[in-house]
Amino acid sequence: MKSVNKSLFVALLVSAAAFSPVSASAESILGALSKAYQNNSQLNSARAGVRVTDETVAIAKSGYRPTINGSASIDYTNTSRNNASTRTTTGAFGVQINQSLFDGFQTKNNVAAAQARVRASNETLRNTEQNILFNAASAYMDVIRDRQVAALTEQNLKALSEQVRAARSRFDVGEGTRTDVAQTEASRSAAVAQASAARAQALSSAAVYRQIVGDEPGKLSAASPLGKLLPGSLEAAISIAANEHPAILATEHLVDAAGFSVKSAEGALLPQVSASAGISRNYRDSDGLAGVSTGQDGYSTSANIGATLTVPIYQGGRASAQVRQSKESLGQARIEVDVSRDNVRAAVTSAWTQYTAARESVDANRSLVSAAQLALNGVIEERNVGQRTTLDVLNAQNDVTDAQINLATAQHDVVVASYAILSAMGHLSVERLGLQVAKYHPEEHYNAVKDKWIGLRTPDGR
Repeated sequence: MKSVNKSLFVALLVSAAAFSPVSASAESILGALSKAYQNNSQLNSARAGVRVTDETVAIAKSGYRPTINGSASIDYTNTSRNNASTRTTTGAFGVQINQSLFDGFQTKNNVAAAQARVRASNETLRNTEQNILFNAASAYMDVIRDRQVAALTEQNLKALSEQVRAARSRFDVGEGTRTDVAQTEASRSAAVAQASAARAQALSSAAVYRQIVGDEPGKLSAASPLGKLLPGSLEAAISIAANEHPAILATEHLVDAAGFSVKSAEGALLPQVSASAGISRNYRDSDGLAGVSTGQDGYSTSANIGATLTVPIYQGGRASAQVRQSKESLGQARIEVDVSRDNVRAAVTSAWTQYTAARESVDANRSLVSAAQLALNGVIEERNVGQRTTLDVLNAQNDVTDAQINLATAQHDVVVASYAILSAMGHLSVERLGLQVAKYHPEEHYNAVKDKWIGLRTPDGR
């Protein structure tokens, strides 16, 4: 018994050394989540997308502001008639200002719609952050589980190799049969394939971890489920998720945006009033073949100011179709809220049931491992006195390995399911996890650009 436990301990150490680079201290799951929050490229792309959406507010607000255009022109004309020619040079430059005074409340509603989309994008970003944090936690636990499975399959391979050696030794002294040797060799070959597949899976999990976290998985410490952060019942979890999940809040903000878009489209059917003012400087110089001026040369200055009222009467049905289209989009946005609620409820329920089942599975598999190990030791002793066959020992050895792998899987599942519940509730955040990382605040960029009148550089200087 002691020799078997010692062999397992040594195998675990050897496998851990094989799959983990040398590290002075183990990485914790919260440390991995902090790295993912900072380094994940998908999350950084989502943040950039929010900054793109922020600019739509400044674009919408431009409808309140005047447009100023400068113009300049020069023209040279040479006219010939009856062997006489006239050369004329004209030029002009000026400034024109246009200001919308009333546009059927289109600008007002466009601004409100853009602001609602910014709020939706912020909630979508928060949802993306939760997904990335959950993926990082899942990848972290996948690496731990797959390394354990690889270690267990290596230990099983070593045990079966010892069984092959013992079977051959017994056969050589006449205490065993050729069938015993063949059975142990067949089991060992299957263990070789199992260990090879486990090693490949461990390397694959490490690659996924690198993709999500942005760093190679070193020595990883064991993680515990987030039981203290979970509510007391499934009903409480569903209630929290229905009120606070960012995916639901994002769709509700999109409903607001769609409503303002309907009002903006209807504004195109209302009268439009605009004002304009301008000033220009004109130049003319013309002379005949003898250099005689035409009398209209020199400089002149003109200025204008006025207002324009435009009343839409019929626009070919375009504006009406756009109103109907906007109303259909509003209806779709309202349905999407129900879709989000259903998805979130299903996610909470699924995660909660998986968490409950995984906790029970951990306890059951711990008992199973102990029982299977005792059974293996007993079968080996009975085989030694002729009461059991080699096949019985091989089956018992497989039972031990399977029980140990099932235990590692259940321990993985209970941690991942706890993070899944928190994510499905909308509570998997930097603040609640206590991650030691600088939090990204999307409102800082929004406040920097929402009222900006001019400037080509982004707030970070690009």
